[in-house]
Amino acid sequence: MSLIIKNLSTKFQRYPCQISKLCTVVESQVQSETTNNNTLIPTNDLPIISNVKYYDEESLYIKKRQVWIDNIDTIQTKKLGIMTLHPEIFAARPRVDLLWSNVRWQRMYKFVNFAHVKNRAELKGGGRKPWPQKGLGRARHGSINSPLFKHGGKAHGPRSPATHFYMPPFYDRVLGLTSALSVKLAQDDLYIVKDLEIPTNNPEYIESLLEERYWGPSVLFVDTEDIMPENITIATDTIFHINLMPVYGLNVYSMLKHNTLVLTQRAARQIEDKLLHHLHRPDNKQLMSKFTLSKK
Repeated sequence: MSLIIKNLSTKFQRYPCQISKLCTVVESQVQSETTNNNTLIPTNDLPIISNVKYYDEESLYIKKRQVWIDNIDTIQTKKLGIMTLHPEIFAARPRVDLLWSNVRWQRMYKFVNFAHVKNRAELKGGGRKPWPQKGLGRARHGSINSPLFKHGGKAHGPRSPATHFYMPPFYDRVLGLTSALSVKLAQDDLYIVKDLEIPTNNPEYIESLLEERYWGPSVLFVDTEDIMPENITIATDTIFHINLMPVYGLNVYSMLKHNTLVLTQRAARQIEDKLLHHLHRPDNKQLMSKFTLSKK
């Protein structure tokens, strides 16, 4: 036993207090084993027990998020289980600037400005000089359609159609999705359901479901496939504040526009897989390069 203490003290001279505690623990274990079994355990099999914390583990560990799995086949809520969500996707730091940039991008990339003014070449008439070049003491002009005249053409005016399409950086879009999902979960506006099967296609069933669950006036249901179950598709067809969306169409603007986000269990897992793949891609430098129309 003294040989073990000597070896530990020579190897770990910087931690004398920890070595003394470790030796007392080892001695107590050896004594207990010898009193119970009357045999000494070989020193090579003794476990090294240390309670030293070299860093603050609480500050480096992100707790996982757990949510209930609900059902929608009955009006009353039934808890079917607990689902663990990845903290990098559903517990990320919310970035309000990225949320706003994503919303502005989605509102502007379809916008086309049709404001148009005519230049001097597009106006009618003006094919001859308004007066001779010399002899009258007036300034020389070549056409009454010049921008210098009152009803002449406009120089550098708006020309239609002018598109406002642009692409923000790739990771601004990815982190915008994680921020929106994290905000929805933190505000208790994100729910996980087993599937989207409901017993009837009556719209009143959906209205009663939203009223019973307190899901707010507008709800976005997300599933993995773009072909949803028949009953919920027919029931929500005439309700304009309830929308169905596949995972590949999920975006920041739609999540923020609706009060409640309802994900199916498989949709939540697919969102995690896709976003985690993009967050840890090895070709991130190529993705952050400037967007061009030829980029696939």
